[in-house]
Amino acid sequence: MTARPHPAGAHDAQEHDGERMDVAAAVLALLADRTRLALLHELGRGEADVTTLTEACGAARPSVSQHLAKLRLAGLVTARKDGRRVVYSLRHGHLKRLVDEALSVADHQIRALPPHD
Repeated sequence: MTARPHPAGAHDAQEHDGERMDVAAAVLALLADRTRLALLHELGRGEADVTTLTEACGAARPSVSQHLAKLRLAGLVTARKDGRRVVYSLRHGHLKRLVDEALSVADHQIRALPPHD
């Protein structure tokens, strides 16, 4: 059996797929933190400031600010000034759907668990 030559651009496509996998894994790693997941879930409802996000997540304000900084540096959320407040929002709707799907998977997993005694 002889090896067939790769079509033009096949190597480029593999590199692109590798890059996609790396970026997707990095996004999922950011979602793997409960506080960041809660922040993204809340931002999926609409833009919010740190005070609102702190109340919604139940985390300490410094922790929320640090998590928001990580999400902003990763390009998942944007921030804008509104007077003295900084208002955060999701960068794109794909992230909202990803968080919603992750929570749907969690709902299915929870329903599949045996009842507590």
